[in-house]
Amino acid sequence: MKQSTICPRFEKAVSLLSQRWTALVIYQMLDAPQRFGEIQSAIGVSGKVLSDRLKDMEQEGLIKRDVYPETPVVIEYSLTDKGRSLEPVLRDIEQWSQDWIPPKEVDAPETNQTQH
Repeated sequence: MKQSTICPRFEKAVSLLSQRWTALVIYQMLDAPQRFGEIQSAIGVSGKVLSDRLKDMEQEGLIKRDVYPETPVVIEYSLTDKGRSLEPVLRDIEQWSQDWIPPKEVDAPETNQTQH
């Protein structure tokens, strides 16, 4: 059996970013910190899946969760330096999609939340 020649760190990075919704959540938070409901409505993910993904991303050090003791409690998610460092990668993917993904291959407008 042939052993993989792919760098394990590259493989980990691709695995992390290829988890469903992860890249979209990061992309959504590039402009500003966001609350759970804002992220959920912007990308159309279920609450349970988003909650799981946010926990995973926090454990990976991509986002931080800030709790403000107001009434009601306000919880805000923002990118860490590690998460923000993915911006050029995501912007390059965004540009690639504009250059190479024909409009007819894009889902209906209600599932395509970010149109540029």
